[in-house]
Amino acid sequence: MIKTRLIGRIQEQNILGKALQSPKAEMISVIGRRRVGKTFLIKTIYQNHIDFEITGIQHATRKEQLRNFMIQLSNFSKGSFPNTEPKDWLEAFHFLTKFLEMKKKKEKMVVFLDELPWLSTHRSGFLKGLSFFWNSWAVNQSIIVVICGSAASWMIKKVVHHKGGLHNRITRRIALKPFNLSETEAFLKAKKFNFDRYQILHIYMAMGGVPHYLDEIEAGKSAAQNINQICFSENGLLQDEFTKLFSSLFENSDVHIKVVRALAKKRKGLTRSELIEMSRIPEGGGSSKIIEELLQSGFISKYHPFGKKIKNSLFRLTDEYSLFYIQFIENNQDHENGIWQQLSQTPTYKSWAGYAFESICLKHIPQIKKALGISGVYTTASAFIKKGNEEEIGLQIDLLIDRKDHVINICEMKFYGAELTINKSMALDFRNKIANFKESTKTKKQVFLTLLTTFGLKENKHSLGLVDVALTMDHLFEPVP
Repeated sequence: MIKTRLIGRIQEQNILGKALQSPKAEMISVIGRRRVGKTFLIKTIYQNHIDFEITGIQHATRKEQLRNFMIQLSNFSKGSFPNTEPKDWLEAFHFLTKFLEMKKKKEKMVVFLDELPWLSTHRSGFLKGLSFFWNSWAVNQSIIVVICGSAASWMIKKVVHHKGGLHNRITRRIALKPFNLSETEAFLKAKKFNFDRYQILHIYMAMGGVPHYLDEIEAGKSAAQNINQICFSENGLLQDEFTKLFSSLFENSDVHIKVVRALAKKRKGLTRSELIEMSRIPEGGGSSKIIEELLQSGFISKYHPFGKKIKNSLFRLTDEYSLFYIQFIENNQDHENGIWQQLSQTPTYKSWAGYAFESICLKHIPQIKKALGISGVYTTASAFIKKGNEEEIGLQIDLLIDRKDHVINICEMKFYGAELTINKSMALDFRNKIANFKESTKTKKQVFLTLLTTFGLKENKHSLGLVDVALTMDHLFEPVP
């Protein structure tokens, strides 16, 4: 197997590099979903600098976590540090202090605490011990303390916004996201895989840009064959990843899954009240916490409607794998080889592909702006929703780019296996949509229709004078700063 080098992550590499050069003590929080590459990033940048490292054990007791801590301390000291059983986390961090002092290292020291939410078991006193370590000793040393965790909401609430001794102690933050299309392409090229962009797009639509998932792809197989192997075969990594994914991030994860399933059924999105009703989760503070945790972890996204209050915001399921699992994997696990090739010929596939492509476009707005030549123009991206009644038809536009240069781009996103040809009916629909939007909003701005498709637009009499800009999937693959 080809060893994977670090792809992308330019801003994150700069943050970690600057901390290493900084003369002061640094505490860096690294937050990101399971298997997004947090540990790989940190170990790659700090591989020759880490003086102590520990990874929390999921579902372990306080005593087991402390035992693990001391075993690692003994390993890093190469047996010279006594493997003593600490009575609490204050004493454990005291031992860590003594070990680091013994090293008398001239370069900057690095301590890496991975999967912090698992280390900090309920009422364990771990955060108190970490606060003691930082405030009583580390803050005055040439040291970097990297704290890392997959449970984004826990990390933000318990550490970043800590009310106690860690309050305002984080000096640098990294929110590590899955790869975009450009990074995914670079990742696959680094592994010597020869996929065209249409194949890469299909892979991304099924499993997103999570590096660990992409690492399962095999050379010599098409996108469809890889998806079939990874997602549907008995030993495929993503065949049963769904439940593991949520249970590793959230307590009472069944409730989070209910929200995800509700959004999977309503692809155009749900308001908060609609989401609570459909998922049957309790209203009030509990529902707000669940929704916020899913937002912070990147499974769902919130879109503010054009010209309306924030309370009318729409929530959408934007985690590619979760949608793909609910739509296809969980109900097709007992079929023979090649099931994905069969499923990809069904109407359900066409519906899923259209939505998945829309969601990917919404995640690549910087690339769309670059293609439009407006990277330097201040813009706001939003959706437009108008409910219909007996007298008026409803209207939903999934992406509007409202620009400060007195222009609004209405973006229509269409997944198609070849160049798109606009017929008379489609042209009429587009014109009515633009007219309806202008009438409903009373906007004075110039409105441009931007069409974003996989392979572009085949010009004809219906497209001329209607489509102002036609973009292709290639524009989504463009790297942006």
